[in-house]
Amino acid sequence: MPIQRPDDFEERSLHLSNLDDEELDRLFWELAEKIVDPLVTLAETHTSPSVERSVLLRMGLNSFQAGSIVSKAFDLGLLGKGAGNLLLAYSNDLGIALTEAANQLSEGNGWEHLQEIFKRRKENAASE
Repeated sequence: MPIQRPDDFEERSLHLSNLDDEELDRLFWELAEKIVDPLVTLAETHTSPSVERSVLLRMGLNSFQAGSIVSKAFDLGLLGKGAGNLLLAYSNDLGIALTEAANQLSEGNGWEHLQEIFKRRKENAASE
């Protein structure tokens, strides 16, 4: 026989009773972010070359491009940033198509620029 939980909703929700819809919405999203923060941290610190190759393949790269980019990102200590994120950052910063960015990075070009992008991001985050 299942254990019955007492109905204490009214008591547990008292701290929310004075909030309007906008405040409730804001609180919801703040709490949702807190819930996923550990997942984001885990994803940032626990990836692998195979996971990152898979991401790039799903972004439309061929296996040669994906392998080359992941290998270089691993060698430079950038794999934790996410291979797809690296590709998007490079593409957006230069204003070029993802296909062109993938071609450049997989051929070994643009990695210094990519490192500079993330160095700037880190500096900007530290100054805020």
